[in-house]
Amino acid sequence: MTSELRSLYQEIILDHNKSPRNFRKLSDANRTVVGYNPLCGDHYTLYVRTEDDIIKDIGFQGSGCAISKASASVMTTIVKGKTHAEAEKLFEMFHKLVTGELSGAIDAEELGKLAAFSGVSEFPARVKCASLVWHTLSNALQEKSETVTTE
Repeated sequence: MTSELRSLYQEIILDHNKSPRNFRKLSDANRTVVGYNPLCGDHYTLYVRTEDDIIKDIGFQGSGCAISKASASVMTTIVKGKTHAEAEKLFEMFHKLVTGELSGAIDAEELGKLAAFSGVSEFPARVKCASLVWHTLSNALQEKSETVTTE
């Protein structure tokens, strides 16, 4: 990865941490799930409103490290308007990205802002921070209400 690309990715993470998108409670959410990472202290509540298999709106509240908050912010902007299957596919791609399982070059166009998290794979302890809210979304889409933990 070039230093210019790494710098751009760091800017995306810093921006989404400082000014998280969709950082709000949805009063009309029909799915609410809590995610907790005891190792890092990340703790978020995810609010999702789905209609006809489409994520119509999504928001989150809580606190955590810069990686987890930025991941939640970017995720909410990307999955809004997607079907459950499309969101699950994005989660699979994201998980492969942060665990270093994506083979070959990263398709930045397909990943969009998710590509900013490619460096997480170099820090295994941060994988749980980045993926916590994605696991939480997966539970919400599967209508599971128990708290998601990264233990």
